[in-house]
Amino acid sequence: MTDSVAAGPRPAAEHRESPLRTYARLGKLDVYDYYLGVFMVLAAVAFPLAAFTGQDALVLVLFTAGSVGVLMAMVALDDVTGFRDGSDLTNYAPDDRLRAKARKPLVAGTLTVPQALRFAVASAVGGAALWTAAVLCAPHRPGWALIAAGALFVVSLQYSYGLKLSYHGFQEVFLVALGAVLVIVPHALLTGGFSGFLMTQALLFGFGPLMFGVYSNTNDVAGDRAVGRPTVAALTSERGNAVFIAALCATEFLIGALASATGAAPVWFVLLMLPATALRTHQYRTGFVRGDIMTARRLGFRVHRLSVVLMVAANVLVGAGVAG
Repeated sequence: MTDSVAAGPRPAAEHRESPLRTYARLGKLDVYDYYLGVFMVLAAVAFPLAAFTGQDALVLVLFTAGSVGVLMAMVALDDVTGFRDGSDLTNYAPDDRLRAKARKPLVAGTLTVPQALRFAVASAVGGAALWTAAVLCAPHRPGWALIAAGALFVVSLQYSYGLKLSYHGFQEVFLVALGAVLVIVPHALLTGGFSGFLMTQALLFGFGPLMFGVYSNTNDVAGDRAVGRPTVAALTSERGNAVFIAALCATEFLIGALASATGAAPVWFVLLMLPATALRTHQYRTGFVRGDIMTARRLGFRVHRLSVVLMVAANVLVGAGVAG
């Protein structure tokens, strides 16, 4: 991979903004949806209230702050690769009114590649330090949780940079695993284990990043095909991609339904999640019946946030003994 794009003429910055705001754009801090799992974990461990300690709260704060650092590094490196191979220049073309070029500081010309790389390194180091602090402060340190966190750290940094794992497939699987690990690891640090109900919620949380990611991939299919990034949207036809995303919607519902049916989750859990299921269906119709992919992508964030609220409510009901 050469740096020919990065070495060529740079796009002019459209407007001046503070460096802090520009780096926040590079780190995608406005996409806070990856970090909402902390509220699910908090609701799952907070009962009985008298047993929740300041130490527990500190672990959650440190782990969440570390997650921000690790994910900022991941998305910054993704932007570097997308800028260098030209895919972001294609997907965020000046005539594309649906994609704000300012969200990509390298494309907008407000940052250089060396600046982005320095930011990624600093974010990764900070994230690793905060995760280490969370582990050292935690009341439990199960080996499998430490391995999961370590694997997520390594894979995140190699996702689009270095080994470029996302350029070899399985991008969709990684997005689910990313969300799930951000739930199960902090829960394990506080409790020493996990339950079937917690694992169900972790998987559903992981579907959040997946289900706005696949709509982004649908919109970015031309750029991804041009650089050989094998997303499902890039590898299949439009109909095949639509069938794949419909199957993901059905799978998401079935995870909750099977958990309720088998006792892994309360029997009422699948009913509690129906508003999210209905909004997910609306998202699919918007994208593949009405043909408005970018509006459907934005709806994906609303579905994810609603799902988190419903799962927090489920944990409160169970923890408070209102429903079991």
